[in-house]
Amino acid sequence: MTPITDSEIKQQGLGALIAALGEVNAERFITLLNREPFNYTEWQKKLFAELSVHTLSQLAMDVRNTAPTR
Repeated sequence: MTPITDSEIKQQGLGALIAALGEVNAERFITLLNREPFNYTEWQKKLFAELSVHTLSQLAMDVRNTAPTR
């Protein structure tokens, strides 16, 4: 994988948020993150804590299989 610039990461990240949530909810999401102290690493650890590895793997494969091809 080729490294990308910070600007490209921001652009792709915003595009992904808009694609997933729509413009209004993407902005809402960003506002919610900026509104309070947020530790992404701790949030990520807790996000799937109650899922088994098998379940998490199945969910990831489902997302991959339903994602549009590029």
